[in-house]
Amino acid sequence: MSALEDIRKYAPDAEESVVAAMEKTYALALRDADARQVSFSDQAELKTVRDNFVKGKLGVTDSDADIDAAIAKVGERVPGHKQRLTVYYLLAQHYGKLSVFGG
Repeated sequence: MSALEDIRKYAPDAEESVVAAMEKTYALALRDADARQVSFSDQAELKTVRDNFVKGKLGVTDSDADIDAAIAKVGERVPGHKQRLTVYYLLAQHYGKLSVFGG
């Protein structure tokens, strides 16, 4: 299943151009099968999502606790294997930051 198809299960109006920009931005990480998924049981992984993606890439300045709650909410919304781009898209959408990727 493509990233766009997976994302559209949770965000039916997902913008193809935004997903394409995200795929280009994270192309190196997506080459590794392990890195294509976000492990919600790994606290170090969730810290990386918070610090590098939400704070670093999206520029969100909320408290760690608030960001962690938003990440957890996405984790609950997306059952089973959580594709990294799906998680990133939903977080960017949650924070109104799709424009970071041209949306």
